[in-house]
Amino acid sequence: MLDGVNVALGVSGSIAAVKVVELAHELRRQGANVRGVMTESAQGIIHPWALEFATGNDVVTELTGRVEHVELCGRDGWADVLLLAPATANTVGKIASAIDDTPVTTCATTALGADLPVVIAPAMHEPMYDHPGVLDAIDRVESWGVDFVDPRIEEGKAKIATEDAIVTATARATTERTLAGRHVVVTSGATAEEIDPVRILTNRASGKTGRAVARACHVRGADVTLVHDAGDIHYADTVTVESAAEMRDAVLAAVGGTDADGDAPAADVVVSAAAISDYTVEAAAEKLRSGDHRTLELEPTPKLLDGVREAYPDLPIVGFKAETSGDDEKMVAAARNILERTDLAFVVANDASVMGDDETRTLFVDADEVDEFSGSKTALGGAIADRIAVTVRD
Repeated sequence: MLDGVNVALGVSGSIAAVKVVELAHELRRQGANVRGVMTESAQGIIHPWALEFATGNDVVTELTGRVEHVELCGRDGWADVLLLAPATANTVGKIASAIDDTPVTTCATTALGADLPVVIAPAMHEPMYDHPGVLDAIDRVESWGVDFVDPRIEEGKAKIATEDAIVTATARATTERTLAGRHVVVTSGATAEEIDPVRILTNRASGKTGRAVARACHVRGADVTLVHDAGDIHYADTVTVESAAEMRDAVLAAVGGTDADGDAPAADVVVSAAAISDYTVEAAAEKLRSGDHRTLELEPTPKLLDGVREAYPDLPIVGFKAETSGDDEKMVAAARNILERTDLAFVVANDASVMGDDETRTLFVDADEVDEFSGSKTALGGAIADRIAVTVRD
């Protein structure tokens, strides 16, 4: 997600600085090169050696005749983005007023003057975050095009955002916005059909691929609605559902807005990555007694793709097809069947054995060709998002 991106990581004197070592590691795991910059206050919380270890590079702790701020963040500087994490109320206020009295604030002024992307992850006590002057400073800096990663308000503190949220914001700031202005609806995870109040029919899908697609579309500038089986996600508006019918209704609702003429759907594309139950049962009102032999009458569930296609004949839809044959020809045949039946943009076909894994192998099947992909599900999400960008552009 950050392959080859050069990140200048500015650290100021919040206790959240103790988390910066793992943040630097995560940035590097996502492919970034990282160089650290620290205020004097930050050095009182973590030693520069710790950040040097985490980044693999020397840490800037003072500005010298090398003009490190220009070397890093100038118009021809090393960095592709300046990430300030954590940023204190003091640091944000100084940036808003162009006060340069630390290596971090001087890098910020230099980056803003050089039109370098800047991402800020604030961290402080909640009363400080609620101070009118701090809020004004955040608004002012945001108006300059700086991206803020909202803190988590917990235990009276505005705690620094999660590593995942910070990495995602950094990727969004450094990735071409090929889906800017687009609304993408993505489904992910498994659905479940109620047997009785405590038992369900479900499957092994983890939702990793759908979440990766949603995140990749967000990184490329899209507004994303994620319909899935889990809680809140920072990179998308989420709708939590359980059954196949609930997922179908939620997707139709997410797509269901219209343009001013009442003709076009609110969404630009639907990505049906969820493993949706094919069958449901009539649920018992009370828990069924254990130990008794039972026969469940399985009834087909309504098909999400058919419902969306019927309602929106021209909407681009991306389908997924999981098979267990282990035979590429059979996977392609099954994918082409659903591609033609529902008039899909393309189908992502895979063997069901990768469910729950971090790595995957898939086949992209469209009307003209078949392309193979192998790699992480994060990388697959990016590949799908890139294909979506081509689809909606055409």
